[in-house]
Amino acid sequence: MAMSLRVLLATGLLLMSVCLSGCEDSPDPDSSDSGSPDAGLPDAGPVVWDGTYTELEERGDILDTGPFAPCTFDTRDAGATTCEELSRFDLSQCNLGSLSEVEAGSIYLYPLRDARPVPDGGNAVIEVGGVHFTEDGGNMFYVPLPLRDTGPGRFFVRGFAPASTAAITLAGCEQKETDIITGCFAYCYRARLIRSGTFEAHRVSRWGGEPESSGGLELLSEGYTPLGHPLDLYVTKGHAYVVSIPKQVRTGGLSIFDVSNPRAPVLKKTLSLPGDNTWNGVWAKGDALYIASNTSGTLVYDISQPAEPLFIRGLTTGGTGTHTVLVDGDRLYSMAPGTGTFVHDISEPLSPRLLTVIALPDAALLGGPHDTFVYENRLYVSDAFRGYFVVDVTDLDHVRELGGYVRPDFTFAHHSAVGTFAGRTIAFEGGEFQYAHLRVLDVTRPERIVKIGEFRTHRPFTSIHNLLLRDNLLYIAWYQDGVRVLDVSNPTRPRQVAHYNTFREADPYRTESPFEGLLGIRVPGDGYVYAADSSRGLLIFNELAQP
Repeated sequence: MAMSLRVLLATGLLLMSVCLSGCEDSPDPDSSDSGSPDAGLPDAGPVVWDGTYTELEERGDILDTGPFAPCTFDTRDAGATTCEELSRFDLSQCNLGSLSEVEAGSIYLYPLRDARPVPDGGNAVIEVGGVHFTEDGGNMFYVPLPLRDTGPGRFFVRGFAPASTAAITLAGCEQKETDIITGCFAYCYRARLIRSGTFEAHRVSRWGGEPESSGGLELLSEGYTPLGHPLDLYVTKGHAYVVSIPKQVRTGGLSIFDVSNPRAPVLKKTLSLPGDNTWNGVWAKGDALYIASNTSGTLVYDISQPAEPLFIRGLTTGGTGTHTVLVDGDRLYSMAPGTGTFVHDISEPLSPRLLTVIALPDAALLGGPHDTFVYENRLYVSDAFRGYFVVDVTDLDHVRELGGYVRPDFTFAHHSAVGTFAGRTIAFEGGEFQYAHLRVLDVTRPERIVKIGEFRTHRPFTSIHNLLLRDNLLYIAWYQDGVRVLDVSNPTRPRQVAHYNTFREADPYRTESPFEGLLGIRVPGDGYVYAADSSRGLLIFNELAQP
């Protein structure tokens, strides 16, 4: 059964209101200065798949296994102080003796499962929040906790977001293993009880029992940036261009690293524009650098002197600005959520010329387009809550929507990469928000897109951000789960062959947001993997050999 669209949109808006304003991402990487998208080559790599598959049922992102704990919350006669009334929690069936003090500095993410059924059936609503415990209390919603009473036999935590007046109270029921706490919650909005149910809080930095890395993936170097929350990066001309959005007291903008020696990156410069530093995505062609700005649209910089970008102009893309950018040949695609995809001619890279605006249905209502990928004259649109759609862009005067893949639970379509395997066109499509995972879709016939494979990490509450197909290897920036590298030579059975856990609690400006961790990833073909972490900045790894 499908989850209520109204409920899902409300859930997504809640998450976006209490998390960073830019849960943004950027388009798929590129292997050269020419800007051609990095996708699988025709029949990429050795033939290990004959093109046959079994169509998989679409079950949505959330696989509900029932309540997380045997406690309850009394919702009767709810009033303005309901979320503050700890006596409403019935913990009589709990193993309170298992609860112990929470370590200072620890960060937990907690999926919330609503006790009420969804009005039109289906899974209970599940969303993910976070809490950061400190020596003097802790933070939730980026502000100090008004209540923290934790210790042997007890766990009570309350967070309050002044901007939205949202409040969440957590009552612990049992400590499972060392760093998993289950219990019940109450969520209020404007002093009104909205929902209650159970939670399961996981300490993020423990990596679910995994080692720091596997499969020969090594962190070779890193470069810290003082700017905001790094989201995306692009590597060209011996430099890595890292874009950030504002975070806490830090402004966003652009950080330029000299990576002529990838084992020793050097920060050369940071910059932003007055009143304009929420920069989400970046791409380049020749001497032009294109930056997605939430404020001004698409910014054009001259990087003929790579360490000294010169601002040329801004390309207007509507009231919401540009969220992501992508270059394919002589075309620049700028994605403006709620408006459409602006297509510019960049045969002269520093002088873009608007060709058309591709507007798909319900963009204003459902938040798209979020990101795109171009492959063989087709535009693959991650269209936010609307779904994943394929558009023929061979002739921009006659753009046609060819088909799409709509999830029954209306979860968020975020990013993708496309290639050819066994003569079939295969899309690797990643969602965002709680329990998002990788879908493998046969898009050979866009009018009937079929799911043929999927992959989830061992911690389903984390989320994908960006992904990149390099022949038979799929590199994924998976927020708190760091870098994941999958062998997709048989697309029906993606197999993890390497990983690197990048999330560390003690990094500067690390927060409890579900949108912390690894966000951007590029593999430009020089033997290295470049990534952007929300706190650590630029990370450089070795590129893996093809399977």
